[in-house]
Amino acid sequence: MFNVAVVGATGAVGTTMLRVLEERGFPVTELRPLASARSAGRTLDYLGKPFTVQELTTDSFAGIDIALFSAGGSRSRDFAPAAVDAGAVVIDNSSYFRMRPDVPLVVPEVNEDAIPAHQGIIANPNCVAAPLVVALKPIADAVGLERVVVSSYQAVSGTGAAAIEELRAQTGGNLAGDEPEPSVYPHPIAFNVLPHIGPFDENGYSDEELKVIAETKKMLGLPDLAVSATCVRVPVFHGHSEAIHIETTEPIDATHVRELLMAAPGISLRDEPGDGVYPLPREAEGLDEVLVGRIRKDLSHPNGIALWLSSDNLRKGAATNAVQIAESLVTNGWITPSTV
Repeated sequence: MFNVAVVGATGAVGTTMLRVLEERGFPVTELRPLASARSAGRTLDYLGKPFTVQELTTDSFAGIDIALFSAGGSRSRDFAPAAVDAGAVVIDNSSYFRMRPDVPLVVPEVNEDAIPAHQGIIANPNCVAAPLVVALKPIADAVGLERVVVSSYQAVSGTGAAAIEELRAQTGGNLAGDEPEPSVYPHPIAFNVLPHIGPFDENGYSDEELKVIAETKKMLGLPDLAVSATCVRVPVFHGHSEAIHIETTEPIDATHVRELLMAAPGISLRDEPGDGVYPLPREAEGLDEVLVGRIRKDLSHPNGIALWLSSDNLRKGAATNAVQIAESLVTNGWITPSTV
């Protein structure tokens, strides 16, 4: 049994982490929900019992074995080292540590074997990169990858509660004939799509796109893989989707890809398009699996494959993957509880 802290426990990902710990029966002795001073004192339910949220400080981690962080990069920067110094293993959902060479960036279905090299911190990947590598890994292992082009269609829940409310309010306003006023996003999100997630660099790529590119290469262990990404915000509450075009090293047909993905961990195949069966973000909501479908030969390239996926961005894109990393630590004996 393990003492577990959840940093950012009152946020969308933090509350989902609590639900996932419950659902998966993680062996928790003590649960310590942590958040900012503003949220301290709130009560959260876990396994039918109330837990009081404590203020996050550098002294919050005494006796903690595993600290799940989802409170933003600055809080990870400021408090993750304190957790490590107190003896905890940190699983961090922010982007702050992801590309550091001494920090494993992990999706357990893809590169679980990277976990033991951690030095106290394990990074949880971007919410687009995580499901992407789950789908790419079986193909990479079978025939190799030369190039990946991905376009994401990302739900507003990836931005937070204010974005969910903005979409809801703008949708109602539009239907009532009012002109929506944006505040979270630079343009209205209702009945619109925004090819803008994060600041742009000098090459015209957004911060989100650069994360997807770099993290995909790191997790697959393919630093020379050609990857291009276009990340788009869409008027969907929950669930990210991705259109993926792959160029493989060796030829492969759609039937073989379908067989590989059907047998792969973490994937649920939804691939009967003629019957209207394909991945949908509404169907992915609440699921831990990555839904994959629309698998087809890319007619524009002799070694080309195209597919589509949807996944719950708060679960496999964040909370579930973090808990799966914790499960890997436990089941493989890579962590010892501070109390028995």
